[in-house]
Amino acid sequence: MEERIQKQLEFSLEIDKEKNVFRQTHLSGHGRRENDAEHSWHMAIMAYVLREYSNQSVDIAKVMLMCLIHDIVEIEAGDTYAYDEEKLKTQKERENMAKENIFSLLPEDQKCELIALFDEFEEYKTPEAKFAHAMDNLQPLILNNSNNGGDWKEHGVGAKQVYGRQITTKLGSQYLYEITDGILKDNIMRGNLSNDLAE
Repeated sequence: MEERIQKQLEFSLEIDKEKNVFRQTHLSGHGRRENDAEHSWHMAIMAYVLREYSNQSVDIAKVMLMCLIHDIVEIEAGDTYAYDEEKLKTQKERENMAKENIFSLLPEDQKCELIALFDEFEEYKTPEAKFAHAMDNLQPLILNNSNNGGDWKEHGVGAKQVYGRQITTKLGSQYLYEITDGILKDNIMRGNLSNDLAE
């Protein structure tokens, strides 16, 4: 077998491990916790379906690929819960090490291509990165909403923290942020999310 295809297949097998990285978010209908691969797939499809709401015109194939690769690093770095302040302190360092290890399995040209795409997502500057991040915010939100705020309740997360994360959705889609705001206000009203906004 030629070296190039051997590396590509090795990478393809390695990323199968993403199916074993479980997140804090539960599937809709009070299901089990979702894994990273499910989260990424869900985000990518959502990006395609919701692309008309992006603040700016985007290369949707690029957005979808960002969605699909953005959590591959968690195979080694582990999942970092959005509201875990201690783990967030070391997230960048852990993910950078994992990024180098995992993408280095690929031939050099593909390694450079995917690392550049991963870094673009992380830097949050391009229209594609901003819209992909909007999907990363919206996807767990709609799952949590479907479960009556179960994940927020389980982790003692208040409205202030959730708004702090969700505010960045505006950068990718003002319209989807307005939808998000409505969902959050509804959950506060129903007692699914503690209202600590005045603190």
